[in-house]
Amino acid sequence: FKTCPGRVLCKVPCSGEKEVDLAVQSAKAAFKIWSQMSGMERCRVMLEAARIIREQREEIATMETINNGKSIFEARVDIDISWQCLEYYAGLAGSLAGEHIQLPGGSFGYTRREPLGVCVGIGAWNYPFQIACWKSGPALACGNAMVFKPSPFTPISVVRLAEIFTEAGVPKGLFNVVQGGAATGQFLCQHPDVAKISFTGSVPTGMKIMEMAAKGIKPVTLELGGKSPLIIFSDADLENAVKGALMANFLTQGEVCCNGTRVFVERKILDTFTKEVVKRTQKIKIGDPLLEDTRMGALINKPHLNRVQGFIKQAKEQGAQVLCGGDLYVPDDPKLKNGYYMRPCVLGNCKDDMTCVKEEIFGPVMAILPFDTEEEVVERANATKFGLAGGVFTRDIQKAHRVVAALKAGMCFINNYNVSPVELPFGGYKSSGFGRENGRAAIEYYSQLKTVCVEMGDVESVF
Repeated sequence: FKTCPGRVLCKVPCSGEKEVDLAVQSAKAAFKIWSQMSGMERCRVMLEAARIIREQREEIATMETINNGKSIFEARVDIDISWQCLEYYAGLAGSLAGEHIQLPGGSFGYTRREPLGVCVGIGAWNYPFQIACWKSGPALACGNAMVFKPSPFTPISVVRLAEIFTEAGVPKGLFNVVQGGAATGQFLCQHPDVAKISFTGSVPTGMKIMEMAAKGIKPVTLELGGKSPLIIFSDADLENAVKGALMANFLTQGEVCCNGTRVFVERKILDTFTKEVVKRTQKIKIGDPLLEDTRMGALINKPHLNRVQGFIKQAKEQGAQVLCGGDLYVPDDPKLKNGYYMRPCVLGNCKDDMTCVKEEIFGPVMAILPFDTEEEVVERANATKFGLAGGVFTRDIQKAHRVVAALKAGMCFINNYNVSPVELPFGGYKSSGFGRENGRAAIEYYSQLKTVCVEMGDVESVF
């Protein structure tokens, strides 16, 4: 692999209705085998898949960097989280169980946790391989099959995951990949043999998927956008808070749904914090994402780069001040001159009603807003249609817990940000979606309960 900014890597044929049906039918046949295996049998296969990913970490991370444009440093972390996810759900596969309930007269009831069938996963382009593992891990552990559609902007690495599952020993067709855009997604959502849909992406697309799923009464998990608040109190460890703000805004070129892009800073430390954030932001190394010291690679494509630039232009027109960055970046290496690079941007003089504060930019743009009181900042933090994440930096642990309890967000951080252990559920409130990825909670969304009532005496009849 070589970095090829602005050039075609490969051409992938889109899957039409016929190909989608073949994938679903193949998964349906594999489901019959996989669902009848014991949890421990599934566990062993999933552990083998995790082992292969761990063993091929460098190769897959390189593939992901070229697939997406993020730094190799970050891509390695993504791959580590991926194999850890499969290991975690492999461990749960053997422990899935219902419960026994004693009833009067020696009768009893019990519940069975059963798989749904063929599940559809639709991924986003910011974490292609990791999202596929986040969805397939709990799905396969519960005994389901999966047909996965990656974003058309990042079609490559998920195919490698399918190969790895096959090498690990899953039944042929258990994890299938189809390629394409909205039309392919529509064929998947409307297929009568699909039992569940899990989608990661934008709010408008999530709404369309929910509408299509409703016609088939299919359960959905939606992990959508965000415009998350990051609250910095004056008693916070300043160095730690600055690091947190950078982590909350500039990972994967700012293309992260749970980023804390509304940075609320208590007024008494506003100037000190802002000065330090700008200083640190200007030092971020941009360039070839395959180089070890690069910390920010290229944005996903030209239209998205133009969109992010448009938000910055509008922010300036509405009165925001560009404190640093926001302009295009041209690396010294002539091979990278057509890459979609920009300098990470910090905006000051922001107001709550500005577009750059209200709308998800999905790029390396941080908006800093001052606040005076705890009550005020909580109200402002919640004044959004989104509710994916939120963060608080303070040395006062009581205040920290009090504030996160008041935040209307599904994933909250105290004195850190953008940490996503696979053991913890991930998902949002309000327009940021519903359902959960990761943790034991995901098991609930990839299985269904059957209740069995057993009578040990004669039937009591009213007739």
